[in-house]
Amino acid sequence: MTNSRSDTSRQAAAIQAQIIEGLTVAQRLDLALEMSLAARALARSRLRNEHPTWSDAELDRELLRFAFLPDDLPPGFG
Repeated sequence: MTNSRSDTSRQAAAIQAQIIEGLTVAQRLDLALEMSLAARALARSRLRNEHPTWSDAELDRELLRFAFLPDDLPPGFG
């Protein structure tokens, strides 16, 4: 479960795996949603920091673009 680039010890990863295995499907889905929302909030915060003049709509557009089209748009789009 861990790799050489992980900041989680093998012991901690084993405990984490044991906890996750004990969750119901609904609890796993809730956890995945919480993690997704946290990642989105971090990305939005980074964008707001990099582009303080952008409107909420511009931030939302960039978050969607990044999520579904991580490569730069071709010239003339966006």
